[in-house]
Amino acid sequence: MANEVEQVNSLQSICYKRGSLKLLDQRKLPLETIYLDIVDSKDGWVAIKDMVVRGAPAIAIAAALSLAVEVSNLGAFSGMPKDAASFLSDKLDYLVSSRPTAVNLSDAATKLKEVVHKAAAASSEAQNVFQAYVEAAEVMLEDDVASNKAIGHYGASFLQKQQSDPKNISVLTHCNTGSLATAGYGTALGVIRALHEKGVLERAYCTETRPFNQGSRLTAFELVHENIPATLIADSAAAALMKAGQVKAVIVGADRVAANGDTANKIGTYSLAISAMHHGIPFYVAAPLTSIDLSLSSGEEIVIEERSAKELLHARGGLGEQVAASGISVWNPAFDVTPATVITGIITEKGVITKDGADSFDIKSFAEKVSSNP
Repeated sequence: MANEVEQVNSLQSICYKRGSLKLLDQRKLPLETIYLDIVDSKDGWVAIKDMVVRGAPAIAIAAALSLAVEVSNLGAFSGMPKDAASFLSDKLDYLVSSRPTAVNLSDAATKLKEVVHKAAAASSEAQNVFQAYVEAAEVMLEDDVASNKAIGHYGASFLQKQQSDPKNISVLTHCNTGSLATAGYGTALGVIRALHEKGVLERAYCTETRPFNQGSRLTAFELVHENIPATLIADSAAAALMKAGQVKAVIVGADRVAANGDTANKIGTYSLAISAMHHGIPFYVAAPLTSIDLSLSSGEEIVIEERSAKELLHARGGLGEQVAASGISVWNPAFDVTPATVITGIITEKGVITKDGADSFDIKSFAEKVSSNP
């Protein structure tokens, strides 16, 4: 494998070549473009926890690559292959603890552990185990871009077929699900990008996405960068926009999807889904199959991360001056769970999962079907 993974878009949150990783500090966007050097898994953990990098797919890739850089520059390792596998497994467990809600991170760690333990069983040198890990992490980076493009293709085609006017589609999205949240192209924003490439997107609407403002800082930045016709709205304006007839579909991403289709995503997603249902607007989740956790029967089992009170008490998602009264208590969940009953379809890299008249999705059957027909 080549030491440098080709970057397909000039707007990149992850810049990697073997032995080197730079992450775009998304806390500084859109006013500053600063890349941080990530030299080991500790740097990766901090970058994920502090939201230098965010978005479920990007978190998983950044974590995997931070450890790849660490082992690429590790130097001499005196242990046996099984010791190398244990070293890598412990580091992966540590990285998973940075943000527990995003299933892509734990899924990537599980797959990488399988790679290293298999390599350890077949190797007599610890270095071979490290090499296998690095190559597997690089493949994940490449696969994420291809997966996102497939999501965009399936989503755009499906939406066109469902619309009464397939040549003029206006879409509302929430949080950030584009190149900045993935290795490239995006999930929900990838669908919007694909619609624009087909010449059928009338307008993209993005919410500001408080309190960390991923919509106003990041999604708006990407839409302007791509010259996509777009309008920013306050989170609280979404229902009014729908009532005015300006929204033909809502598309969001996902941090974790349960087996029945219940979806954990950025706080405020549930409100959008309820509003969309009330106004008769289809509501779609766009996510790779790695975001689906078949071990969870419903969203009731999804662990929801709670963020610092400072994100609400201070401007700019906690990075600016205090704006709230001192002494007020704060509840700041990072995500909410949207029940499958109000989700129209789940757009994946293998196709669109629908409910076929049921209240929930049979994602397990879909996953088994696509795995048997790759």
